[in-house]
Amino acid sequence: MTIEANLIDIHNKTIYPAKVTVEKGIISEIIQTDKQYDTYILPGFIDAHIHIESSMLIPSEFARLAVTHGSVATVSDPHEIANVLGIKGVEFMIQNGKESSFKFYFGASPCVPATPFETSGATLTPEDIDTLLQREDIYFLSEVMNFPGVIAGDEDMMTKINLAKKYNKPIDGHAPALVGEGLNNYIKAGVQTDHEAFSYKEAQEKIKKGMKIQIREGSAAKNYEALHSLIDEYPDMLMFCSDDKHPNDLVQGHINELVIRALHDGHNLFDVLRVASLNPVEHYNLDVGLLRVGDKADFIEINNTQEFTILRTFIDGNIVFANNTQHLPQITIDPMNNFHTKEKTIHDFQLHESCKEYRVIDALNTQLITKEEHRELRVVNEVVQTDIVKDILIISVTNRYANTPPALSFVHGFGLKEGAIASSVAHDSHNIIAVGCNAQSVALAVNTIIQSQGGICVVDGEENVHHLPLEVAGLMSTQEGKSVAQKYEQLDCFVKEELKSPLDAPFMTLSFMALLVIPDIKLSDKGLFDGNSFHFVRECVI
Repeated sequence: MTIEANLIDIHNKTIYPAKVTVEKGIISEIIQTDKQYDTYILPGFIDAHIHIESSMLIPSEFARLAVTHGSVATVSDPHEIANVLGIKGVEFMIQNGKESSFKFYFGASPCVPATPFETSGATLTPEDIDTLLQREDIYFLSEVMNFPGVIAGDEDMMTKINLAKKYNKPIDGHAPALVGEGLNNYIKAGVQTDHEAFSYKEAQEKIKKGMKIQIREGSAAKNYEALHSLIDEYPDMLMFCSDDKHPNDLVQGHINELVIRALHDGHNLFDVLRVASLNPVEHYNLDVGLLRVGDKADFIEINNTQEFTILRTFIDGNIVFANNTQHLPQITIDPMNNFHTKEKTIHDFQLHESCKEYRVIDALNTQLITKEEHRELRVVNEVVQTDIVKDILIISVTNRYANTPPALSFVHGFGLKEGAIASSVAHDSHNIIAVGCNAQSVALAVNTIIQSQGGICVVDGEENVHHLPLEVAGLMSTQEGKSVAQKYEQLDCFVKEELKSPLDAPFMTLSFMALLVIPDIKLSDKGLFDGNSFHFVRECVI
């Protein structure tokens, strides 16, 4: 196979007309020509940190959408399914990924569960991590989320980090707002990357101390705007990532969106493309070609460097996307799951605690962090009332692995005027999380998830139920990617337009309200949790 186009050479920072010959999936020859071409070829894009499960698609189906945007590989942390199904879940992701020609690079997840303050479906012990890291198809130690544990020298965390060092595999970080001496100790332990920096100053300090920063632009957390100026200063220390990408957003774009945005913001073409492809290949030692003789033929063809329209995507020399059509097969699977709770009653979602002031989780749009608010709420017949006018709603987390009472609190920021939303996607233990205007709506939404053994759900003010089943671990659908994206888009729009939520991604924001390792305050199935002091707190302030 021979391709003729203008070649964008990231290594030598040049663009020249070239004839590229591919034999058996390998670039065997590149010859500079004196012809004029209308199109350009360049290395394919790599998402340097993503949880495939967040797309609600199995890996092979994720790939069918990603290649349409010029992506050829992902560095993927499977800790979502690992929290539900343990090693068996990780093996499912690896095996299904191998059925696609797309290049998935999975890691061993050290924080399963993320903390001991929640109920997960599985635990990955140091022995499990040792087993995984010995595999050739496990490429790194996934994000070390328990950064307070690392700083404190927690034995379990240090053992897992030392195992990664033993097998000479990269160690990913997760350290929101961590600076100063705590950051020094975290880096000293061996952590090499971070995708949680949300300010320029924080990211710059981490870079200066040797960390690689992954600029994240996902469905909920969006840090590009705060961090993109770093591209001009530290192009060799940055990567692009999504972290979490819901299916409707994946249909629209992937890493290509960050590339286009960075170019429109005036950043140097070669620096931007280095961040999008070269840096993750070198950092994680990926077997992904970079458009050189002897490399695997993993590259893309675009119309020009202004519009950056993806015309064709090649993986191992095979055309996987061309003429607005992807050429990867849909893979049929047998779903696996872990769901053992029973249906709940309205009374299970009523809080009986008389206080002068209550702690309220303040959900922030486009951010994973939350703030703690203190609010007065009415108590009627010994039941604490929501305040829809002031946007104080019920939030609940129901253990899906055992039949226990839901944990309850209040949340601000979702803005629902009626009904409720619920999901079995609730980072990281993936219990059933719900937010609603009243106990009746919340109970109906949660019970819909229990009946279907996983999914996302909307209940409107008339108690009509709108539902997307997620048959694989309560996280992913078995259906075709675009149909899942369309159904998700309908639910997302319904929450915004009919229930009046102001959030850009209400379901994504909902899914992070139980992630205890992100400050300030979250809710697990065991209760309200302070992410700064790392202990449970009461609903009552006074």
